[in-house]
Formats: sequence, structure tokens, C-alpha cells
Amino acid sequence: MNLIEHFVNGKIIPGSSDKKGKVFNPATGEQESEVRLASKSDLDEAVEVAKKAFETWSLKPPLQRARVIFKFKELIEKNSEELTKMIVSEHGKVFEDARGSLTRGLEVVEFACGIPHLLKGEFSENVGTNVDSWSIRQPLGVVAGITPFNFPAMVPMWMFPIAIACGNTFILKPSDRNPSAPEFIIKLMNEAGFPKGVVNLINGGAETVNQLLSHDDVDAVSFVGSTPVAKHIYESATAGGKRVQALGGAKNHMVVLPDADIDLAADSAVSAAYGSAGERCMAISVVVAVGEVAEPLVKAISDRIDNLKIGPGMQPDSEMGPLISEEHRSRVVDYINSGEAEGATVVCDGRMHSPEQKGFYVGATLLDNVTTDMEVYRDEIFGPVLSVVRVQSFDDALDVIAENQYGNGVAVFTRDGGTARQFQKNVQAGMVGINVPIPVPVGYHSFGGWDDSLFGDTAMYGPEGMRFYTKQKVITSRWPDPTSSQVDLGFPQNT
Repeated sequence: MNLIEHFVNGKIIPGSSDKKGKVFNPATGEQESEVRLASKSDLDEAVEVAKKAFETWSLKPPLQRARVIFKFKELIEKNSEELTKMIVSEHGKVFEDARGSLTRGLEVVEFACGIPHLLKGEFSENVGTNVDSWSIRQPLGVVAGITPFNFPAMVPMWMFPIAIACGNTFILKPSDRNPSAPEFIIKLMNEAGFPKGVVNLINGGAETVNQLLSHDDVDAVSFVGSTPVAKHIYESATAGGKRVQALGGAKNHMVVLPDADIDLAADSAVSAAYGSAGERCMAISVVVAVGEVAEPLVKAISDRIDNLKIGPGMQPDSEMGPLISEEHRSRVVDYINSGEAEGATVVCDGRMHSPEQKGFYVGATLLDNVTTDMEVYRDEIFGPVLSVVRVQSFDDALDVIAENQYGNGVAVFTRDGGTARQFQKNVQAGMVGINVPIPVPVGYHSFGGWDDSLFGDTAMYGPEGMRFYTKQKVITSRWPDPTSSQVDLGFPQNT
């Protein structure tokens, strides 16, 4: 059976632990690989290697670092087909969805190629007589990225390209459920010409995560995952003086107003709720139907669900694949059971889906008449379950969103520009779509929500990512005439 190892100091290392995790193909339910989990000594070795590499990598001019990132970008494009198949095999999402996620990751790589411009500081001449001031940005040191199973290639590429472009060295701890794509990416980075130790990969579980959080030589941690884990990472790492950006869970709302185009709204709801089987932090999981739009909208969504093709990700006509594991499949089914027991109307029942293939499948599920006190509404399900909450007014819709614990993404569907403008101003969420159901920012903006969807003050990638992975230094300089120097104990003034 294939065994996936760690990648440290430019090469695969077996590590010193005998602990292994199982890697399944979600479309068949069969185990296809094993992944070796790290011991503390394995992690210590990776950190020490990264710390040593930082001494020289951080001194390289940004232009030289950018040139290596350009080569990495070309290798990703050259090997995109193979990498996409790895994602499909271990995650289960359909081929086009996996390829699309790879493209969105590449946007951040392309942004990182412009690091010489991004790192330019500010200069002010003659802020006082013969006094100049300017700012520079310098790297932090060894930084770590802890990434989720749902985007095994894209989310790592949200982190390490900017981190290393800024002069840091990087340790990636990917999900142990689908480790092949991250390992392949790190190998491509080695092929691109990154010096040994600049980028390293350590596989592991919660124990490895906690060791990263407490390690004295790790200076910053980036994380994407569930809210409870994000909160733990933020509290633990900041207690040790580390810089942290921790993106948590979501309950993304899509508000449909009475003047909306029903077909556009229904197409968007189905696409955003059931793409990647709902295993997206930006998936629409709640439609807030305002007034009389509810009845025709629910029917339009239901009609589209009936025509969805569910099957293995490599099957050309599949539109939705399986969930990541049997455990997660059971969890999603339990939420559907809970919603029905609490009074929601099951319009489309994914529990009834019975594919010919074995695997971790749940069909697209639509629940109507969901209320905000139901478990199926409150919790992040992370599966193909769409809830419809009915409200009477635009203000009611805003209140529903504001009262939810999450504030990741939100969308509104309307033909009224004034209403849309009011929505974008007043809604309580970090990323807003207007007639766009999944408003994931492009690579040269930044990604991050509000409330329990983000712990830390800095969003991910884009300009915020550059600021997260660097620290600012401000220099004030004067070259006075030595003959005019004298003691002055007053508060310094630039006069």
C-alpha cells in the first residue's frame, strides 16, 4: 500500500514514528494509502531546518525570491492534470470543481510573484530640518500553515507563496485525510529551485498541531478549519506570543428579495449549496426568502435538485461527489434527521440517495420552514444541506444574519441597486456578494470573515497576507552638522 511520508530539507524523510493514518477514496469507500504521522522529534527537525534556512533565504532580494515562485507557478500549470486527479481521488469532489480550486490557488501564487512591488515601503523626506523617515517590511522567521481537507491544494497556496515571497520559511501541516496533493506541491517547489528547508511538510494530527502552537521557534501560524479548532489555535498560539490568522467555520446566508430573478437565484443557490458536496467554508447553507418569493423559489430549487447527477468525481457527467469520510456522512445524515424532528419540511431528501457505487454519499437535501432556533440552522453542517428560512421583510433578513454567530460570507439577490447598496453597507459579514452567491475575493484582495469566522486581526492572502507575514520597521534619520550638536532633554520634535 502507498505510504505518504514527510518532506523536510528538500527530501522525503520517513520520520521516527510508527503511527499511521488511513487515506480513503471517498467515491468507493476503500482505503488506498497510508500517511505517516509525525513524532515530536520529526517536528523539531523540521523547525530546526526551517530556522537554519531562514538565515539565508531572508537575505535574498525579493526579486530573486519572485523568480523562483514564477518557476513554481509554471510547474503547477504543467502538472495541473495530475494534481487535479489527486484531489478528486482523496477528497471526492468532481474533476472540474477540483481544477477550479487549483486555479484559484494559482491566483495567489501569481500575486506573490509581484512581491518586489508589494514590499516597497514609504518614504518622507525632510519631516523635520534635515530629518527623513521611511518604513520597511521584514520577514518574521519560521511560519506554519495548518490546512483543511476540503481544499488540499488551494488553501496551502493561500499561505506559503506569500509567506516565502516575504522571506519567511514555511512548515505545512496538511490534513491527514488527503495528503497526496500537498506532498506533490511541495515536491514541485523543490523542483522549482527553492533552497532546502525553505518549505517543509509534516503530516500529523491534533498532537502535531499542538506542538506547532507551543514551539518556541515558530513565529506565526495560519489556519483554516472549524470554529472550535480556530479558536483553540488562536488562544494557544497567541498565549505563546505568536502571530495568528485562524479562519473558522461559517453559516453563509443568501437573501432573495421579492424582485429577484427566480431562475438566477435558484441556479445560484443550487450551485453554491451543493458544489463540492457542500464541503466549502463559503458554501451557501441558508437561503433567506423574503415575503412571497419563498414559494416559487423553493419549487425552482427543488426542480433543479431533481436533475443533479451525483457520482464519482472522475465520472464526466458527475456534478456532485461524495463526502470525505463515512464518519462525516453519518454526521450530515444526523443533522437532516434533527431538522426533520424539529419541524423543518424535508423537500428533497438526500438520505434516500443510493448510488450504484459504494462510497460516502449523501444526496442534495433541501429543508424548508427552518427556524433560527433549530440545530440544523445554528451549526455548520459542511455537507449538501440547504435550509430555507422565511422572513417578511428586508430588515428581518438583516436581523437573521446579524444574530448568527458566524460572519463569513453573504449574498443578496435583487434587481434594485439602492437596496443592494443598503445591504452591502448594513449586513454583518466580511465578504458580500450582490447577485454573486460565493463572493470569494480574487488573489489580489484578501479573504476573511467576521465574528466566529475569523480569529485574529488579519485576513488571508492579498495585501493583508503580506502584512501578516511581515513586520514593519520605521527609520528616522538625520545627518546634522557636528558643530551644531548639543544636549537637549526635551521631547524630540521634528522642527
